[in-house]
Amino acid sequence: MFFISWRLTLFVLILLPISGFIIGKVGHSLKKTSRDGRKKMGEILSIMEETLVGHQIIKAFNAEEKRRVFFNIENDNYRLLMKRLLWKSVLANPASELLGALTIVVLICYGGRMVLEPTHALETSVFITYIGIFYSMIAPARSFSDASFSVQKGLAAMERIDKILHAENTIKEIEKPIIFENFKDKIIFENVSFSYNENVAVLQNISVEIAKGQTVALVGKSGAGKTTFVDLLPRFYDVSGGRITIDGVDIRNAELQSLRELMGNVNQDPILFNDTFFNNIAFGVENATQEEVEKAAKIANAHEFIMATEQGYQTNVGDRGGKLSGGQRQRISIARAVLKNPPIMILDEATSALDTQSEKYVQ
Repeated sequence: MFFISWRLTLFVLILLPISGFIIGKVGHSLKKTSRDGRKKMGEILSIMEETLVGHQIIKAFNAEEKRRVFFNIENDNYRLLMKRLLWKSVLANPASELLGALTIVVLICYGGRMVLEPTHALETSVFITYIGIFYSMIAPARSFSDASFSVQKGLAAMERIDKILHAENTIKEIEKPIIFENFKDKIIFENVSFSYNENVAVLQNISVEIAKGQTVALVGKSGAGKTTFVDLLPRFYDVSGGRITIDGVDIRNAELQSLRELMGNVNQDPILFNDTFFNNIAFGVENATQEEVEKAAKIANAHEFIMATEQGYQTNVGDRGGKLSGGQRQRISIARAVLKNPPIMILDEATSALDTQSEKYVQ
């Protein structure tokens, strides 16, 4: 096109960035609105999950209307966001076509002026040829802008996924970690300190020595840091100061898998998966047999209520064990730890949801 008319081509090169800037602004606006919409949808789904899980509490406090109003407000906000996004999406294509048409109009005005100049800077036939070539390029360019709008909306979703995919794992292994074969002697907490942030210290200069076979109980008020203390041993967090050793080896120098293989955990809030009793108890143990699973369930006083279900050990426990009571979930969690039979057992209020008889039996 430079060979046909360098002046017209130079004019087009000045004009196109202006159109591109406007299209870019529209695309950026689409991306922001789409990102806000997806964030709001996540909040609505969270509200729905909380409402379904906590429906008994909502009914107990006669809070149905309060929850309904709260949901309607969030839902209306989402509807307005989606309405804005739809308007922008619908208007994006006509806007790009309008910009293309305006570009041609301005080009015709400028080129027509060149044709009408006394010096005849541009021949009429050449000008018509130039316009024809330029017009044939408008459709592909418009397709690029349409694709750009779709990409911008997709990028909004990708950004949220990227935050998870590229989240940094703060618990890292050294290049050549030490592999634990078994637990032989003792665990030592040496002047251990820990804080979730720099301002508040949860643990300060804690020193404890636990020999193999010894049982140690941590007693303290809620929020004192008991759960945090035991979470440091399997390296769910790293200490802020001091060190923890097993058989003289700093756990930060150990392979994570072999370290955690030494331990069995029963949390105060038992986590069960949407699977059968058998698979929940055998979780983390390869090739567990029916006999081994039943033995662990009997130790945890869970065998009787499991067998009372329709399909026994093949009965599904529901999402997060929703078909079970709190005590039943806790007994399944205990059975899971018993089946693993680790040398180090971590029990974090493991029997808090059990009745007195079941608690004595498990102990």
